[in-house]
Amino acid sequence: MKSYIDRHRDDYGVEPICRVLQMAPSCYWRHAARQRNPQLRSARAQRDEGLKADIQRVWHANWQVYGADKVWLQMNREGIPVARCTVERLMRAMGLQGARRGKTVRTTTPDTSAPCPLDHVNRQFKASRPNELWVSDFTYVSTWQGWLYVAFVVDVYARRIVGWRVSRSMQTDFVLDALEQKWPRKSEQVR
Repeated sequence: MKSYIDRHRDDYGVEPICRVLQMAPSCYWRHAARQRNPQLRSARAQRDEGLKADIQRVWHANWQVYGADKVWLQMNREGIPVARCTVERLMRAMGLQGARRGKTVRTTTPDTSAPCPLDHVNRQFKASRPNELWVSDFTYVSTWQGWLYVAFVVDVYARRIVGWRVSRSMQTDFVLDALEQKWPRKSEQVR
């Protein structure tokens, strides 16, 4: 909100904007004073600014692969006393993260030459009666034996799964099988 006020204060004035945003003008003026004079900031905010530079330096010096734990250890080795949770918080705020182990799973292989399917419902997933609109999707699940792919079809009106299939491979066939699966209705069930 404060950055919004900064952008529009010359056009509308601070007090009218604060009134609309239901914010005390003194809150904005305190923010503006701290922006002009960093010495008015809290001790934690002032220390965070110094630590951010050190965290950035250590992270870059180690090929941008160090996570919060290794950055914290390196900073303490260099004689910069800081808590691990502080390093985590500041790295998150700066958008820094270490390299992650494990292989990445490619869940989709796009075919750029294939035409994209049309959106026949214009993202309006509402139905006035059962079986008027079905939607489908598939997802992947990690198991001890490897990845499994699950396709399901949902009746939008009842919000019930009306068909599903599981496969070890991500092929179109298993999604179509889920669509073709039919659940017996009460009138069709054998008594």
